Amino acid sequence: MKLIGTPASPYTRKARVVLAEKRIEYEFVIDPPNDAKTKVPNFNPLGKVPVLIIDDDTTVFDSRVIVEYLDSASPVAKLIPEDTRHRIQVRRWEALADGCTDAVVAVVTEKRRRAERQSSGWIARQQGKIDLALKAMSDDLGGKNWCCGEFFNLSDIAVGCCLGYLDLRLPELNWRKTYPNLAKLAEKLAQRPSFKDTAPPTT
Repeated sequence: MKLIGTPASPYTRKARVVLAEKRIEYEFVIDPPNDAKTKVPNFNPLGKVPVLIIDDDTTVFDSRVIVEYLDSASPVAKLIPEDTRHRIQVRRWEALADGCTDAVVAVVTEKRRRAERQSSGWIARQQGKIDLALKAMSDDLGGKNWCCGEFFNLSDIAVGCCLGYLDLRLPELNWRKTYPNLAKLAEKLAQRPSFKDTAPPTT
């Protein structure tokens, strides 16, 4: 099994954390999709990472599809509940965290354009999504130990990867001060080997 992605990608990290939690061995192939020599479109016509290549050379892409496949591939450490109501709640958390991450990516991408070509309105709209998503995550987490249910699961992985990417790309937001309960969760997740081993580069 191979996973194609980049160390800084929060979606790749989500898949890598799940692979670690499920104790599934794999080869990590680093291939930046924006590189002129990238081979990612050969495996995903959308040209995005991560891409999982399973044993029969079938490709699986989009991190949400990948993690669902991985959770069903091994009985170790079930991360997506079988109960319908609980499962939908976990996937809702994942959608919220991924949507927040999407907005962070949009802000970072826009800010990399030349200053005179940046759209302040676009950045403001994406920032608004980030602010509302963080508030929703904080409100829903409340004083609980984990995002959804009594045990660590995919919802915590998705939120942890989102918050880690915020630290990497938009450290000036200082979300820990505004949302101490999310900060506490992030600190707890950072101690898990699966998060330690997949920590993104600092540059």
